[in-house]
Amino acid sequence: MTSELRFYDSITDADADARGHIGISGSHGGLFAAACASRAGLRAVVLNDAGIGLHDAGIAGVRALADQGMAACAVDCMSAEIGAARDSFENGIVSYANPLAMSLGVHTGQSVNDAATLLAQAPEPTGVMAAVPESRNLIKVGDLEVLSVDSASLITPEDASRIIVTGSHGGLIGGNPARACKAAARFVSFSDAGIGKNDIGLSRLPALDIRGIAAVTLDRKTCEIGNSASALKTGIVSATNRTAEALGIKRGMPLIDAIHLLA
Repeated sequence: MTSELRFYDSITDADADARGHIGISGSHGGLFAAACASRAGLRAVVLNDAGIGLHDAGIAGVRALADQGMAACAVDCMSAEIGAARDSFENGIVSYANPLAMSLGVHTGQSVNDAATLLAQAPEPTGVMAAVPESRNLIKVGDLEVLSVDSASLITPEDASRIIVTGSHGGLIGGNPARACKAAARFVSFSDAGIGKNDIGLSRLPALDIRGIAAVTLDRKTCEIGNSASALKTGIVSATNRTAEALGIKRGMPLIDAIHLLA
């Protein structure tokens, strides 16, 4: 089968049509996204480095795919908007390539357009990543109940009025405001994913302001993207929307302190 390009603003959109093809995705390069790419049957994948961040979480999945014989690389978040696959393909610059991708000639500083041509020659992966459990937990922070989700894809409309901490990036998926949050939450936090090109990593904030939902992003250097427990433990607010500001939440504040203000 001839490998073709498949574009996914979110790697969670990859379906049976992905098998054997090359995925260009706007998702971050963490472990969950990599597992989605692997389990969808892609031959190779391009993901966003999300500013790399704490413990290199933004490229951890790109690295891990090498263990399954799958070529993968990451896009510099300042060269292409996170959550925008076409921008990655048209304007993205490679910031990291795993050993399988490097063996095909993919290298740092290369255009994603050129890298994609090389990735089309990638061998079939030798294995499949184990599913990375998406953590969805209700926890107590003082007297408050907080929903902790590693991926915003786990939020449902039934989570209306909840305080939600996510591991997801703060960029609008495909620029679509309707995908900012699936629930009419009371408060929600995201990683700023390095903020990135056109400040895309903050773009969910004004979209949620319109809906009256308090929202913040967290500095990607202070917590691991894709890990809501890390966000709760060490995350520091890097940006707020007006609704959050009206509650007294400020940039530089630990997330846990921001949540206490909601009491």
